[in-house]
Amino acid sequence: QVQLVESGGGLVQPGGSLRLSCAASGRTLRRDTVAWFRLAPGKEREFVAGFHRSNSNPFYTNSVKGRFAISRDNAENTIYLQMNSLKPEDTALYFCATGPRIIQSQLRNPAQYDSWGQGTQVTVSS
Repeated sequence: QVQLVESGGGLVQPGGSLRLSCAASGRTLRRDTVAWFRLAPGKEREFVAGFHRSNSNPFYTNSVKGRFAISRDNAENTIYLQMNSLKPEDTALYFCATGPRIIQSQLRNPAQYDSWGQGTQVTVSS
């Protein structure tokens, strides 16, 4: 079982930037599908960005394309989410998640992931 710990959240003004980190232990993520999800009040958990285990190209939800960038450091067993040009609607609790046996068509389905971090809060407000 892998343990995931997110960090890097906080309060930022609109237009600002944050970099989230997700450090993994207990299992290497090198061969896993990894993703960031977010949960805003009154909404369902939403896929933000991810890498499928078979594809080095990242996937993003439309609302963050061009503003967010997911990356992975296999040596550090860590996943990152660089968030630029933040908007109030980006306010949410952000989670990283991983799973070793997710097919690419299910990348955006949170039910497919078997390991989750505790989340880090991102608040975008002036």
